Amino acid sequence: MNYFQRCGLILAVVFFSINTWATELNTDEQKLGYIIGMDVGKSLRKQGTVVDLDALIDAISATYNGEELAMTVEEAAVIREEFIQNQKAAVEVKLALTGQKNLAEGQKFLADNKLKDGVHITASGLQYKVLTLGDGAKPAATDTVKVHYRGTLLDGTEFDSSYARNEPISFALNRVIAGWTEGVQLMPIGSKFTFYIAPGLAYGDDGGGTIPPNSTLIFEVELLEINKQD
Repeated sequence: MNYFQRCGLILAVVFFSINTWATELNTDEQKLGYIIGMDVGKSLRKQGTVVDLDALIDAISATYNGEELAMTVEEAAVIREEFIQNQKAAVEVKLALTGQKNLAEGQKFLADNKLKDGVHITASGLQYKVLTLGDGAKPAATDTVKVHYRGTLLDGTEFDSSYARNEPISFALNRVIAGWTEGVQLMPIGSKFTFYIAPGLAYGDDGGGTIPPNSTLIFEVELLEINKQD
C-alpha cells in the first residue's frame, strides 16, 4: 500500500472513529468505532508512521464540515511531495548501506568457501559442490529443465523452495539468473549440486523480491528432467 492509499485509509477510518474514541462503550457504534481505532493505532505503530493525531483529527473535522483549513491545497501538495521524496531518499540510503554490507560479507564468504573440500569454482566465479552426481545427459542453455531447489541467504534465511511447495519447477535455462544458467549446465540428470552464487551472477545491486541488494545466494538444486529444444 503506497503513501496515498495509507493516508486515504487512515483518514477514512479516523473520520468514522472521531466521535467514538471513548471509554464508555455502550452502543454498537461506540464499540465498532473503538475496534476501528485499535486497528488504526496498531497499523500506524507497525508501520512506524509518526503523525500528530490531534492535527489529523482537526484536519478531518475541518474538511468534512467545510471549515477554513490551516493550509491551502497547494501548500499541502508541496509538503506531501517533500515528504514522499524524503521517504524515498531514506529508503535508497538504507538499501545502499545494506548492499554494501551484503557485498562485503559475500566476498568474504566466497573467499573462504572456495578453499573448502569439494568446492569447485568456474571462470565466472561461480562456486559449486557436487552432492550427488547423476549419469544422465547434461542440459544446454536453450533447454527447458525440471528441478527441485532450495534457496537461502548467507544467514540461512530461506527465500524460496520447491521442496516446501512439494512441487518441482520447469523453466527455460536461459531465462534465469546467470548463476543458474551456467551451473545447471554442469549437472547430469539425477545430480544434486549446491551453488554459491555471487550477486553479479544473481540479482546484483537491486536485489529481487525478498532478496536484499548484493546478496550472495546459496542454492541446493536437483536436476530431474531435460526437455531438449531445437
